[in-house]
Amino acid sequence: MSVRRHIERLLPELRAYAYSISDRREDGDDLVQDAVARALRAEAPPRSLVELKPWMFRTIRNLHTDELRKRRVRREYLSRETRLSSELSGHPEHERDISVREAFETLSSEMQEILTLIDILGLKYDEAAKVIDVPRGTVMSRVSRARCALRERVAGTDSDQRSIT
Repeated sequence: MSVRRHIERLLPELRAYAYSISDRREDGDDLVQDAVARALRAEAPPRSLVELKPWMFRTIRNLHTDELRKRRVRREYLSRETRLSSELSGHPEHERDISVREAFETLSSEMQEILTLIDILGLKYDEAAKVIDVPRGTVMSRVSRARCALRERVAGTDSDQRSIT
């Protein structure tokens, strides 16, 4: 019997297990879906039902553990950022830093990437060009456009912001 058929037979048990370890039914459904996708993509999944069953349960458990870990890291990050934000509020230079960060997050991913490479990580134009596989001139124009967009957002003159106010 194929792995797909074995998975179909195991679905009720997989769902029951996923629901039992999840806080919400939707999270359990996501765990089962992710585990099934992994099993179907695996190069050499167990072929027999006897071997596949614990393998699938372990996959669901590992996915659940990974998700809990991600949530914990996000909570800790948010808590730290909130604490830092409240500690720094009231200082003009810190408020400016926060507004720059917030403006940076509104940029397109392409603009964030180029500013990160050049302005944050300090790569040279040639190095950044190799990283993103574009000509040096393209890097220079992207940096220019991204810096301009960032300045406009920080100053509140961005066209998106003008239409809001």
